[in-house]
Amino acid sequence: ALRVLDGAVAVLDASAGVEAQTLTVWRQAEKHHVPCVCFLNKMDKPAADLNFSLESIRLKLKANPVLLQIPIGSGRNFTGVVDLLTNQKLVWQPRSPGEDGRVFEIKALGEADDPELLQAVSEARAALVEQVADLDDEFAELLLTTFSDNFDSVPSIKLQEAVRRVTLTRKGVPVLCGSSLRNKGVQPLLDAITTYLPAPNERHHDLVRWYKDDLCALAFKVLHDKQRGPLVFLRIYSGTLKPQTAVHNINRNNTERMSRLLVPFADQHVEIPSMGAGNIALTVGLKQTVTGDTIVSSKASAAAAARRAQNDSGTEKKRGEQANIILSGVEVPDPVFFCTIEPPTMAKQADLENALSCLQREDPSLKVRADPDSGQTILCGMGELHIDIIHDRIRREYGIETHLGPLQVAYRETILHEASAADTLDRTVGERRNVATVQLTVRPADTTSCEVTFTEDLKTQLSSETKEAVENGVQSSYLQGPLLGYPVQGVSTQISSVAAEPG
Repeated sequence: ALRVLDGAVAVLDASAGVEAQTLTVWRQAEKHHVPCVCFLNKMDKPAADLNFSLESIRLKLKANPVLLQIPIGSGRNFTGVVDLLTNQKLVWQPRSPGEDGRVFEIKALGEADDPELLQAVSEARAALVEQVADLDDEFAELLLTTFSDNFDSVPSIKLQEAVRRVTLTRKGVPVLCGSSLRNKGVQPLLDAITTYLPAPNERHHDLVRWYKDDLCALAFKVLHDKQRGPLVFLRIYSGTLKPQTAVHNINRNNTERMSRLLVPFADQHVEIPSMGAGNIALTVGLKQTVTGDTIVSSKASAAAAARRAQNDSGTEKKRGEQANIILSGVEVPDPVFFCTIEPPTMAKQADLENALSCLQREDPSLKVRADPDSGQTILCGMGELHIDIIHDRIRREYGIETHLGPLQVAYRETILHEASAADTLDRTVGERRNVATVQLTVRPADTTSCEVTFTEDLKTQLSSETKEAVENGVQSSYLQGPLLGYPVQGVSTQISSVAAEPG
């Protein structure tokens, strides 16, 4: 879902800081250049530690935390926060029966407040002004020219605008705190989302300009409804979407008719007559569309966008016109756990295959394959919990009691350092002796994929048949690693010499 978001909120446990799964999601946000706001949750826990959490953001996320609030009290005595921009305190009274934390008081800090709190706020605001000035040149110039005598007199609106610029450029991450369970600090967090994160029209996507005012949307999620069939979530980047219209799927090169258009509100879906750019729509009737597909108004619209893209780039791409106009989809990592899955009886095998097919459309990270030796169905997922959830959904939603085999880890092998080697094959085939020598270098790759390349001089010397034979040989060696026979990943092989001699 991060692929289609304009902004995101990273919710961290204030007692644990940045955890393992947070790192994975954060990398995805960085990859798609999604501006973020951090919310330190569970400030009412005894082990909650503001400074520890900020340091965790610096060290693990490699980000600049811009602290906008400091907590009032700690642990069970956590009663509210102080807004460092406005010097106002937001205080929630102890909960009484029937209250849900929606009522709170906003008061200006005064001399009657706790001296320690006043000192902490003064130091934190000074640090905030200094940090934002380091990250935003416009704000730094304002300080030096207008407020050089007293940085504390900087208007909160100017500081707020600077924090927003820092957030949009991902130079810093605004940090707020509270307790979502008690509904403390949630209201200012919602305000921060509208204040610091970008609106849809402030985010620019290069490919979208080629569609101009025509429809361009990305399918990023598929759900299955027993009554309505597949429900496809679309992020609309340009144009307008209307029900009872035909749309063209560029990835599948087919046209489908959308019967209904809905807007999702949590678990409720409201039917609407049209929806414009910047919104997320829920569509009914797109039976062939899967996660990552690009949807446009017609095939002619796609062709027109391709012509604009080609004219803009000035050169024709190797992959053809349509490669220029397809939105980048959702990248799914390879599964790391797998196990067998069996129906209670063979009569249920077809039902199980249908259930797995539907679940695969919903969840691209779920892979299903058949073992070529045993004929068993293999379920591959991202973890033990992932597979357990799939198992439970098959039982609840499709009424099939399945049996899972032992869970196994899909191990991979790789190299840690660069190495070079040369090997000679001397073999007699029939009555003819064949001698071939290949020299190559292997290096760790930045991605998990494996590749084979040739040096520039070797590319012109070798025939296409010889290069294909060498590539096939290297690719086959990737299938089984030298240590334990697991597939190899993250290796780049460069061929520097190939010599063949008649026997």
